[in-house]
Amino acid sequence: MTPRLELQQVGRVHGAGHTRVVSLADVSFTLDRGELLAVMGPSGSGKSTLLALAGGLDEPTSGTVLVDGVDLASMSVAQRAALRRHEIGYVFQQYNLIDGLTAAENVALPLELDGTSRRDATVAALAALDAVGLAELAGRFPPELSGGEQQRVAIARAIVGTRSLLLADEPTGALDSVTGEHTLRLLRSHCDDGGSALLATHDARFAAWADRILFLEDGRVVDATTPPEPAPLGGSAP
Repeated sequence: MTPRLELQQVGRVHGAGHTRVVSLADVSFTLDRGELLAVMGPSGSGKSTLLALAGGLDEPTSGTVLVDGVDLASMSVAQRAALRRHEIGYVFQQYNLIDGLTAAENVALPLELDGTSRRDATVAALAALDAVGLAELAGRFPPELSGGEQQRVAIARAIVGTRSLLLADEPTGALDSVTGEHTLRLLRSHCDDGGSALLATHDARFAAWADRILFLEDGRVVDATTPPEPAPLGGSAP
């Protein structure tokens, strides 16, 4: 079966000469359907760059990135944007919410951009907000929400609809341990239902929910392992 995501000897270099920085070097791995893969490493190791390449937000300097067997380099900017609306949910470190839209409108926006009626998009958005425990805040605007609440809205936006691949860049960074565990349960449930997720995290407690862990250092994969069963943070293990 074709992997959901595959990177083949991917490298990303920024700048040239004395400003040249190697963000990723010769990174190869596959992410299968139903799999949750965690990527760990210190700040500057290339985790965010890796997720940006996997989601088609950036282009590799070398190598190939494939989503469901399709080379992202063969797609136009518009086609990659459509792919993200259809297939890829992205949780950014900085949330990237639109201040002038309510929480529900932020979550519904990707569906409306893809042609879903406002009514149907709103129904789906409310269901996604309920899944992250924020249904009662659907009408609030991002500046009226705490950092943790904004992060949960961003997660709801990533899981809304039928996206098969979730890319989460430190999604628990602004959350307490119990809410962070709830977030990992959502990612785990998405994968158990046949989806796939790539999680960048610095926290071993959350990485332990993954099927595999890749370790990055200076832009290179230096190790890979299968974690033990996760210890519950505030409830039972999955």
